This record gives sequence, structure tokens and C-alpha cells, in this order.
Amino acid sequence: MKLICIGRNYTDHINELENEKPTDPVVFLKPDTSILLKKQPFFIPDFSNDVHHEVEMLVKINKVGKHIAKKFAHKYYDDIGLGIDFTARDLQAQLKAKGLPWEKAKAFDGAAVIGEWLNKKNFDDLNNLNFSLLKNDELVQKGNTSLMLWKIDEIIEYVSKYFTLKIGDIIFTGTPAGVGKVFANDRLKGFIEDKQLFSITVK
Repeated sequence: MKLICIGRNYTDHINELENEKPTDPVVFLKPDTSILLKKQPFFIPDFSNDVHHEVEMLVKINKVGKHIAKKFAHKYYDDIGLGIDFTARDLQAQLKAKGLPWEKAKAFDGAAVIGEWLNKKNFDDLNNLNFSLLKNDELVQKGNTSLMLWKIDEIIEYVSKYFTLKIGDIIFTGTPAGVGKVFANDRLKGFIEDKQLFSITVK
């Protein structure tokens, strides 16, 4: 099981971090060891002084596929969810400056929050879904899947050119603007529309 993450998929977040708008999806991976265990707090790692939250819509793959055409991509998932791609922003900046991979900043233990799953049949339009993150009950991130540069089915088509998708694989589809530093004792809650899908404490 692997976590496939899409970076720079919302224009406002690209502008927020002063990144260049990509011509193709930015793809990176997280190992299964990065998944934060259920009911466990997120511990800020000792190698970073600037860990950011990045709330993202998730998709769980339900069958094996390779070179999946966009028109068939909807057959490869039933469930959507919400999660956090925790990022050690200071470490990421150092790695980017040297032209090195991001994994140490993105794929460390506990860096991937995965909330509850919802059947996609519960929603009329997956390309027009609101999602949000509250930090200490204050809204800090709000997005809508209509603002994705690459929609879910396009992402599946693209990544399946390079990686065989397997049952249980999870795709993180990118984060909107509003990312920010987390501190000890913060409480983070994630929502799709008005349904809460996770709640975690930072230590």
C-alpha cells in the first residue's frame, strides 16, 4: 500500500508559497509508515521548527490498474476522504534549495493523517465539494474540488502512467491556501461539507 501525493494542485496555494505553476501534476510518495495511527496524537518531530498542516481530499483505490484512461478512472475508487499532509516546511525549503527530494520533509513517521471514508455515491458532484480544516475551532483552510488544476479522474489517469495502482492505495489530491504552522496542544478537525472526518491533537 502506498500514498501518492499531488503537489501544487490549487492556484491559491501555489501563489501562497511563491512556487511556479506546473504544466503537469507534481507527484511524490509517502510510505505506509507515515500514516498516523488512529486515536494517536501527532508529535512534532525534533528535526523541524516549522511543521505545517495541509488538508487534502483523499481517494482510496479499489482495484488494480495501470494506464487508466480518464473515462474509466471513476471505476477505480468508491470512497473519498480527508487527511493532512504534514510538511516540515523549513526542511523542505533546505532540500528544494539544493535540488534534492522532499521525502524527509513530507514522508516522516506520522506525517499523513487519514480520516474516515465516505462512499462517493453520497455526493452529487465530486468536482464541487467543500472541505475545510479548523485549528482550535478557527477556520484556517477551506477548499473546493472545483478549484483543482487536475481533477480526481485526471490525477488517476496521470499517476497510473507511472505507477501501478493497487487495492488500498491512497491518493492525496493537493491542498488549498491557508497552510500554517502547528504548535503543541493544537486541535485539528477536518470536514467534507458539514461532516467531520478527523480530529487530532498536536504534541
